[in-house]
Order: sequence, then C-alpha cells, then structure tokens
Amino acid sequence: MEKYQQLLLAEEEISSQIEEISEFIYQHPELGMQEFVSSKYLCSQLEQAGFDVTYPYLGIETAFRAELKCNAGPKVTFLPEYDALPGYGDSKAENAHACGHNWIAASTLGAALTLSKIKDQINGTIVVIGTPAEETIGGKCDLVDRGAFDDIDAAIQMHLGAENNINVKTLAMDSIEFNFSGKAAHAAAYPQLGINALDAVQLMFAGVNALRQHMQSDARVAGIVTKGGVACNTVPDQAACRYYIRAAHRNYLEELTEKVINCAKGAALMTGATLEYHNFENSFDELKYNENLRQILKQHLGELGVTNFIQDDSTASGSSDIGNVSLVCPTVYCEIDTGADPKVYAHNEDFLPYVHGAKAKYTLHTAAKAMAMTALDIFNNPEIVK
Repeated sequence: MEKYQQLLLAEEEISSQIEEISEFIYQHPELGMQEFVSSKYLCSQLEQAGFDVTYPYLGIETAFRAELKCNAGPKVTFLPEYDALPGYGDSKAENAHACGHNWIAASTLGAALTLSKIKDQINGTIVVIGTPAEETIGGKCDLVDRGAFDDIDAAIQMHLGAENNINVKTLAMDSIEFNFSGKAAHAAAYPQLGINALDAVQLMFAGVNALRQHMQSDARVAGIVTKGGVACNTVPDQAACRYYIRAAHRNYLEELTEKVINCAKGAALMTGATLEYHNFENSFDELKYNENLRQILKQHLGELGVTNFIQDDSTASGSSDIGNVSLVCPTVYCEIDTGADPKVYAHNEDFLPYVHGAKAKYTLHTAAKAMAMTALDIFNNPEIVK
C-alpha cells in the first residue's frame, strides 16, 4: 500500500468535496436527458480542478468530456451517471436517485479529482466522460456510436448494490414498440365492420407467453400495453405495446427478438390490423470484462477492507449501456454492498438512505480510492490493458 499512500491521502483531503458532490446531485434529481443542473455542476467541479471540459459533448446536451493531461501515456476514463428515476415520495410523483447515480457521479469524480492531486506522478491523461440517461435511452450507446471511446485505453465504474460483486453480469437488450392500426366501428351496432387493434396486442401477448417455454434460461421478455382504445363502445382502431427483450449474449438476443417480432406479425395477420414497429430506446450489449482490470480492482478493494465478494453470480441482472462501452475499450465494473441489514435493492425507496449521507460515506470513499488506485496502476503499466 505504500506506493498508493500519497493517493490515499489526497482522497482524504478532498473527502468533504466528494461528499458534497454526492449530496448536490442527490438534491437535484433530474430525469434522463434533462440533467442540466447536474451536468453543469459536475463540469464546474472538474474545471475548478484544472480539467479541460467540453460541454455539451458530441451533440448530446447533458453529456460532457473532461481531460487532464499529465504526461504522455494512456487515457483512463471514469464514467459518472447522474439521471434519476420517477415515481417516489408520498405522492409517487417525485424524482429520486433510487439507483444511486448521485453516488456514481461522486465516486467517479472523486477518483478523477484524487488523481489530479498527484498529477506529477501520472503518465497519461485522466478523462471523465459524463454519461446521461442510463435508466432510459442509454446515453453511453450514443457516445460509443459517435466515437467518444475510440481513444480511450480503459474505462472504470462502480455501482452500489446488495452485495460485493466483481462478476456482475448484464443482459443484452432490445427495446421495441409495436403499433397496431385497425378500423373503428360501433362495438354493438356494427362490430363486423371493425378491425380490433387491441385484439392484435392481446394476441401478441399470448404468442410471446407461448414462446417463453422455448426461450433459453438466460432470456427475459417483459412487456406493457401503452395504448388500448378510448371508449368501450368503439372498436379500438389504435393499440400499442412495448417490450424489453433480453438475453445474456447479443447473438441469441437477435434470434429471440426476431421471434417476438414474428408474434406481432402473426397477431396482425390474424386480426387484419396493420403493424409498425421500431426501437424506442437504444439497444444494449452485454458487459465484457477486461480480466486484468477485474483482478486489479478486486485486489485494491480487498486492501481497503472489501473482501466478502459473492462467489457465484450465475444469474444475470438487468441491462446497462456500459456493456456497449465494454465492447470498444477495456472496461471494469463492480458493485459494492450498501452495508444495509436487511439488504436493500436498487430502484426501491428503501435504497435511498444508502446512496447519500452518513450511510453512504464508507462505500463512497472506498469506491473512489479503489478506482483511483486501479487507474494509477494503468498509468504506471499500460501493458495491463494491451
């Protein structure tokens, strides 16, 4: 630990700033692609530390890129997220950081700001790429497509979770909306003249449900009806539904997505409705780890007292746009236990006390230190990610 001592002291010196970042983002919860206050605030923190900031970035209004070139060497990026979720509070109408993206923003900036304090020891460039809308359209997907990571040598991020997990699995995902158009008619007087678009949606759901027994065990298909008619005495001429289609690997997901689309086509054929479908959010890819980075991050977490990693995570979790990043540059991602007993889980209101304030201090500083130590290893030995 001696060679990291100056880095650890630097993190402790700015510990209050890191906590303030977490609290500010927590107190200003904004939905995806609307994170104007949060993104501007994060940029200001980086500018004050001497980073060169590009904002907005690559045509995405709430994305940014900040760089601090220390010496010649690799570029290592940290990936803050800062979008919140809707549906919290007594009224269930408030936004809140129930996935802890305020914590992610603070821990990633904390790692970058810590490294900036010892920039004379760094051979390379510290990069922070602000990634909006992880919960919805997946801002990282657009950033990947627009070349944001083409010059990046390694990407690092951590997340709060229900256990310590260095083997997080995420599912590849397609997000598709299906729109059926029929023909309106009086439901009692002239039903024979109508084409029922809602029947098409219901038949599609029946087809997808029949498909489930033939899916691989790692696949998940979840759908909702978003439009189903406006009056009981009128045959619905417009109906729509949305599906998240997921699988552990992109190649099988493409096969499964085609089968779900065929269920929609069959429903349209049976009812006489016409069908239009499109992706309503970006497609996410599965997460691919860089094994060297995974072992280094795990080692540093262990040195900081995090040792009780779960041994097996054979079941996949949700989906994240960091999977797309992992396909274009070496990436490491990890979940760290909130410390809650009994356990709390992301997106639940019970998760909120553990993403900020006193209960989050230990995990916040541990993550910032571990990520900074991992980045320092890359700067000192770029062969790690070759």
